[in-house]
Amino acid sequence: MLEAASGVVIRKVAVYVDETFMEMGKDLQQPVRKSAAAAVIKNPYVGRYVDDLQLLIDAGDFLGGFLGKKAREALGISPADVESYGKAAIIGLEGELEHGHAILHPKFGRGLREECGGQDVCKAIIPSAAKLGGPGTAIDVPLHYKRAAFVRSHYDAVEVRIGDAPLPDEIVVIAAVTNSGRPLPRIGGLRKEEVRGEDGLR
Repeated sequence: MLEAASGVVIRKVAVYVDETFMEMGKDLQQPVRKSAAAAVIKNPYVGRYVDDLQLLIDAGDFLGGFLGKKAREALGISPADVESYGKAAIIGLEGELEHGHAILHPKFGRGLREECGGQDVCKAIIPSAAKLGGPGTAIDVPLHYKRAAFVRSHYDAVEVRIGDAPLPDEIVVIAAVTNSGRPLPRIGGLRKEEVRGEDGLR
C-alpha cells in the first residue's frame, strides 16, 4: 500500500504501452505509441452519500501529475513530445459515478497538463470517461490532441482493464498519453501544423 501526501491510498499501479508498427499492410514512418497509467485507490466515500467530495477532488490534484508522469515516462518521451492525452475512472460498485468525476475534473488536469508540456501549451480540454464496474471492467480512455480539440487525426482511445480491480470499495484512475495521432489519418480537417493554440479548439 502507498499513501501519498494527498492522503490517497494506492493499492497498486499498472502501466500499459501499445505500439503499432504497421496498419493495413503499410509500414508506418514512425510507430504510433500510446500509454496509460492506472492507480487503484481506496474510495473514502464508499457505501454512503456525502455532499462534500473534497477528499476525491484533492486526490485528483495528486493523481493527474503522478499518473501523467508514469504514462509519459513509459513512452520514454519528454513533455514536449506528448501529442494527445485523456483520462478515465472506473468506480467500484459500492461507490457512485460522481466519485470518479470528482477525481477527474476539478484538479486532475493541472498535473496532467504539466507532464504534457504545461498549461500554456495544453489548451485543449482533456477528454474523459467514467463508469461503474467490478474487477476486470474495461474502459476506453478517449484521446485527442493537447493543443486543439478539433484536430481529427488525433481522435482515438486506448482500452484499459485491471484483472483484480476495482474492488467494491476502490476506484481505478487512469491517465493516457500518445506520441502521435492515429496510424493512417486521412479524413481531413485541421492539421496539427495549422493549430493556432489560442482557445483549445483550433
